[in-house]
Amino acid sequence: MDAWEEIRRLAADLQTAQFADTVQRLSERNCIEIITRLVQERQLEVVHTLDGKEYITPAQITKEIRDELYVHGGRINIVDLQQIINVDLSHVEARANEITRTERGVQLVLGQLIDASYLVRLAEEVNDKLQEAGLVTISELCKTYDLPGDFLTEELSRRLGNLVQGQFDQYNRGVIYTPAFVARHKARIRGLFSAVTRPIPVITVIGAFGFHEHLLYSVLEELVSSGRLQGSVVGGRQDQAVYIPDIYSRTQNTWVDNFLQQNGYLEFDALVRLGIPDPAGYIKKRYRSSKLLFLREACVGSALVDQLEASVEEAVSSSSWVDLQPMLPSSLSEEDVGMLVSQAMRNAGVMTSASVLGDSVVVSQKFVSSCLALFDDAMQLKAHKEVKNNPVFLLTEEDMKHTSSVTESSAPSKKEKREAERRKKTTEGSGSVKGGGGGGSNAREVRIRKTKKKGRRDEDSDEDTGPSSQQGRSKAPEVSFMTSEEVVVVLEAKIGDFPEETLVELADHLARPLSKAYQEVVRAVFLSSSSSPSGANKKKSMKDLQEEVVNLFSNIRLFEKGAKFFSDETQVHITRHMLKTLCSDLTNVMVNFLAADLMMSLEDPSCITSEIRAKILGKLPEEVRSPLMKLHCCLSGKSIEDFLNHVESSAEACGLLLRKGDKKRERQSLFVHRNALMEQLKQTEEPALVLHLTSVLLFQTSTHCMLHAPGRCVPSIIGTLIGRIATESQQLLSQYQALVVKQLVNQKTGEKQGKKKEEKKKKKEEEQEKKEGEEQEEEEKEKEQEEVDVRAELLTLMPQVKDLVLGQAKTSINED
Repeated sequence: MDAWEEIRRLAADLQTAQFADTVQRLSERNCIEIITRLVQERQLEVVHTLDGKEYITPAQITKEIRDELYVHGGRINIVDLQQIINVDLSHVEARANEITRTERGVQLVLGQLIDASYLVRLAEEVNDKLQEAGLVTISELCKTYDLPGDFLTEELSRRLGNLVQGQFDQYNRGVIYTPAFVARHKARIRGLFSAVTRPIPVITVIGAFGFHEHLLYSVLEELVSSGRLQGSVVGGRQDQAVYIPDIYSRTQNTWVDNFLQQNGYLEFDALVRLGIPDPAGYIKKRYRSSKLLFLREACVGSALVDQLEASVEEAVSSSSWVDLQPMLPSSLSEEDVGMLVSQAMRNAGVMTSASVLGDSVVVSQKFVSSCLALFDDAMQLKAHKEVKNNPVFLLTEEDMKHTSSVTESSAPSKKEKREAERRKKTTEGSGSVKGGGGGGSNAREVRIRKTKKKGRRDEDSDEDTGPSSQQGRSKAPEVSFMTSEEVVVVLEAKIGDFPEETLVELADHLARPLSKAYQEVVRAVFLSSSSSPSGANKKKSMKDLQEEVVNLFSNIRLFEKGAKFFSDETQVHITRHMLKTLCSDLTNVMVNFLAADLMMSLEDPSCITSEIRAKILGKLPEEVRSPLMKLHCCLSGKSIEDFLNHVESSAEACGLLLRKGDKKRERQSLFVHRNALMEQLKQTEEPALVLHLTSVLLFQTSTHCMLHAPGRCVPSIIGTLIGRIATESQQLLSQYQALVVKQLVNQKTGEKQGKKKEEKKKKKEEEQEKKEGEEQEEEEKEKEQEEVDVRAELLTLMPQVKDLVLGQAKTSINED
C-alpha cells in the first residue's frame, strides 16, 4: 500500500511539473549551436540523419541494427539498413563491422549481415530438401539463397551429422548425399555391373539409368577395389571410360594370345573392333617381356621378324633376290611393310649390301651388278656407233685436256720451229705463200698459227680458275643409253622369274648406273679412237683446206654479184638460200678444221648442224671462238656482205689465207660451174629441174654472172632474161614454164581432192556417196587425161628447152 501511495505522489508531482510555466527556454537555433560546440570539443558524439532533423548516437545506431537484424530473421542487407536508419552508409558499415567483431554469431557476407539463427534455419531447410531428394548441390543452393558457394560449403560442413543428415562427395565437394541415397545407388550399381558380360561405356549407363556421374564413379571404383565386382574400369573418369568385366577380359586375352601365337602379329584395328580402346597400350602392358616390333597400324612378333631376316641373309649371301610378300601378313599397310622389311634388313646387317624394290622385294648389290653386266655388249655396240655419228657431244673437259696433250706431243720440234720462223719472215717479205694457189701483189694473206701454240692456249685456259673461265666452260650433255621400257624388255628376257610388277622399278634402279657406265664406255671408246693414228690423221692437210675455203669464198662472192640483178624481195630469198647452203658449208669447213684439234671433227662437215656447230664453238678458246661465233650468227641473218666480212676475221683466227680480185680464178670458177650445171641438165628428166637449170644457165650466159637461187625464184630468173635472149627462146621457155606450173598445180589439187573425198565419205549417206563417187570418178578421169596431155607436151618440149643451152655449148665448141 505504501508503494502505491508513493507512486501516486510521484505522478501528481510530474503532472504539476508538466503544467507549470518554464522560467528559461532555449530556441532551436541555440540547441543546434550548443550541440555543434559540444561535438567540436569532443564532449558529445552524435550523427546527423540524412534529412538533418535529428541527431542519433552510435550506440543507438548499433541498437537499431541489432533490432532490424532480429526483425528480418537474422539476415539483412546493409543498403536496406541505411534506408531504414536514415543515416549515411559509411556509419552503417562502420557499426556493422563493429558488430561482427564483437559478436561471434554475426557475419558480414557480400554486404549482408547474417547471424547464427539464420544459418540454423538455413541448415534445417537444406536438410529438409536433402531428405526429400536424396542429394543437393551447392550450386543449386547458391542460386536459391544468393550466397557464395564456399560460405555455404563451410557452414554446412560444420552442421553435417547434426542439423544436416548427409555427407559430401569425396571427389566433388559440391554435392551432398544422404546415406540412404548412397546405399540405394550402390545397390543399383552393384546389381547392374554384376550382370554385365561385355565392355560397356560408363557414360551410356549414366544416360540410360540416371545415375549421378561422380557418385557412380566413386561407388564403382569402391566395388572394383573391394573385389565385389570382377572387372576393371579403363579410361579414368572421362567420357571414354569403359567397364570391362573379367569374364570378357579373359575371353579377349585368350583370343589375342591365340591370334598372336598362330599368326605372329596383331593388328590394332582388330583389337579396336574387339573392344580394346588403346591397343598399343594394352599390348605393351600384357606382353611386357615379349620382344614385339611396333609398326604404325600393327605389331609383329619376333618369330616373323627372324623369318624375314633369314630370307634376306640368304638372298644376300647367294647374290640373288627374294620377294618377302608371301611371308608378310596381307593386312599390313604399305608403310608397315616398308618398316618391317627395313627392320629385317637392319637386323641382318645388309643395309649397305642390298636394296628394296617395290614394297617387299629385296635385291642384293651383287645381283644388281649381274643385271648391269647384261648390258655390256649392247653398251659397246652403241658406244662405237655413237662415237662414229656424234663425236661432238661426247667431249668433256678431261677429254679436252687429253686432246691438248696429244696435240702437244704432235707439235713440231725446235728445229722445225726455227725453220718455220725463217719461212714466215721470207713469206712476209715477198708477199706470197708457197702452195697458196695463185695470187699476186693484191693478195691478202694471213699466216697459219702453229698447232703447239694453240695447244698452249688450251692449257692456259684450263689452268684459269677464275669465275669467268668457270662460266665459259660448257659441259658435255649425257648421252642416253636405253629407255626404261627397253631395259624392262632386256630384263624380262634375261631374268624371267623376277616379279613383273617390280621389273619397272628395277629398270629405274638400274637407269643411273647404266647411264654412268655407258658414259664411261663412250668416253673410253672415244679416247681410244681419238688417240689412234687413224684418228690423228683425220685432220685435213692445210693445203686441201686452204683450197676448199678459197673456192667456197670465191664462189659466194661471185654468186653475190649475180643476186644483184634482181629486185629486193627476190634478193632476200636468194640471200637466205645462200646462207643456208654455201655459207653454212664454208662455216662448217672452218669449224670442223678447228674441231680436229680437240678430236671432235666429223668425217663429213656437211653433217654439222647449227646445234653441233654451237657446241664445238663453245669448247674453243676465246680468241678463236669470238670471230667464229659472229660468223655463226650471220647464218641466221639476211646479209651476204656481213657474212663475207666476218669470214675474213674467222679465216685469220683459223690461220687460213683468203685472196681477192683474182680474175683468172673467177673465170675458171664460172667455167667449172657452167659445166657442172650442164652435166646435171643432160642427165635429169624432171621437168621442174630442167626449167630451173636451163634458166640459171641462160642467166649466166647472158650476164656472165653465176647464180645460186632456190626453185621459187625461177619465175624471177626468167623475167630477167627478157631482152637478153632471142624472142623464140623466150617464148619457148615461157611456154615450158606454164606447163610445169600447170603440172604442179594439178598434183596439189589432186592431193587436196583426195583428202576431201575421204572426209565426205565419213559424213554422207551411202546413196549420196555413190552418186558423188561416180561424178568424182568422171572428174578424176578428166584430170588424169589432162595430166597425161601436160606430161606428153612437157616431154615433147624438153629436148628443145635443153637445146637452148646445150646447143649453144656445141656451137661454141665447134667455133673454137
